[in-house]
Order: sequence, then structure tokens, then C-alpha cells
Amino acid sequence: MPRYAVRPPSRSSAEAGGVHSVDRALMVLGAFRKGDGALTLAELAVRTGLVKSTTLRLLASLQNFGLVERQEDGGYSLGLEITRLNEVFTASFSIEQVVLPAMRTLAAKTGESVAFHVRQGDRRLCLYRVESQHPLREHGNAGDLLPLERGAGGRVLLAFSGAAGPVYDTVRKNGVAIMRADRVPDLAGISAPVFGHGKKLVGAITLIVPLTRFDPSCAVHVRKAAIEITRRLGFNWTEAVAKRGQTHDV
Repeated sequence: MPRYAVRPPSRSSAEAGGVHSVDRALMVLGAFRKGDGALTLAELAVRTGLVKSTTLRLLASLQNFGLVERQEDGGYSLGLEITRLNEVFTASFSIEQVVLPAMRTLAAKTGESVAFHVRQGDRRLCLYRVESQHPLREHGNAGDLLPLERGAGGRVLLAFSGAAGPVYDTVRKNGVAIMRADRVPDLAGISAPVFGHGKKLVGAITLIVPLTRFDPSCAVHVRKAAIEITRRLGFNWTEAVAKRGQTHDV
């Protein structure tokens, strides 16, 4: 019997066939936060909710694999193996793997065309596109260059790049641009920003709809798609939007 009761992990993978001890080791790694230097055993135990003896054993295993390092003063910091793994991930990562599934889901939910725009100088590039199955739709292609100052996607890219003016203030406040006939007379668009490393603006996911089928309530789905892409890129969408003067939550 252990001297102390071992608290189960707060995020257990046991039901999916995982291992509690691995869950607890990952809790220790997850206890390190941005700006941390070395943490003491006591600090790690408090942050994880584990007893010190359990935390110490987990640290020994993590240290053995280079995931943590023990400093001369007895504190613990992340190890060099973390850097190596990050380099492997960065080299193999493609934003397409994250963006396209969310675009397909949005297109399936709404029945409309979806585009992902990125800024390219004073224009915007359609990087990816998923077409509506309706016969009546806007026809566009990945690779199209479009104006920044017209259309929902362009408005979002400008708003979250700091553009001034009432239109952009509203976009930042709502976290989404809803535009009717802004670029093409018979089209409407709904667009939301996507953020990546350091809450940096990565692009805009945009729903493109003929005015005859336009439903502003689809903004909920567009915003959720932007939140999901940002989450899968490892960041919090609401925090990134709030940093640019937006307080509305989903």
C-alpha cells in the first residue's frame, strides 16, 4: 500500500485504454507555463494536485528521457528533448491538415461554399476552398487574389491587423464579419479570424453565400470553425480576439 493516496489524473484516458501513470506524467509536463523558469518539487505537486512522492517518481522518469532537467538548485525545467520534438512537429506540420477538415464540416453544416483567406501584401489570397453543392453558387478557386478592402474575408484580415474605422471596430467587437453585397452585388459573406503561434493572425475562414440563401445565423457555425482551427493550432480563440479589443464570448 502506498503511504499516501494517489489522486487520479484530472484528465484520465483510462476509458480509452490509456495508462494512469502516463496521464500523471503528462500532467507534470503540462504544469509548466509560459514564463516559468525552474519549478520546485513543491510547486509542481501543487499545480498537478499530486503528492510530492508521486511527483518525484514521475520527474525521475521524465528526466530519464530528457523531457525535464534538474537544475543545480534542485528545481526542475523542461528538457532538451522537448525542443527536439517541437522541431520534428514543426517540420512535419501542415496547416492544411487542420484547416481543410474544419472547412468541410462548415460546408456540410451550411450547404455553402467555404474559403480560407490569407493576407498577401495589399490583397488576400484564397489558400483553400470547399465548394457548395448548390447549382447556384459563387465560382472561385484556390489561388484567386481578391481585394482586402472588400468582402468579409478581407474585412476580417484588415480588422485584426489593426485597421481603423467603425466597420473594423464592429468586426473586432463581434469577432466575425457579416457583409452583404460588399464585394459582389449578389453575394454575402461571413468570416472569422484564425490565430496561431503567439496569437498571431493566420487567416480568415469565410462562408460565401448567394443573397437569396443568406442566413446571418450561420455566423455561429463560422465562429465555431475559427475557434476549432485555432484550438487545433494550440491557442485560445477568445483570448486572441480579446487581445484586439473584443470581449464578446461565444
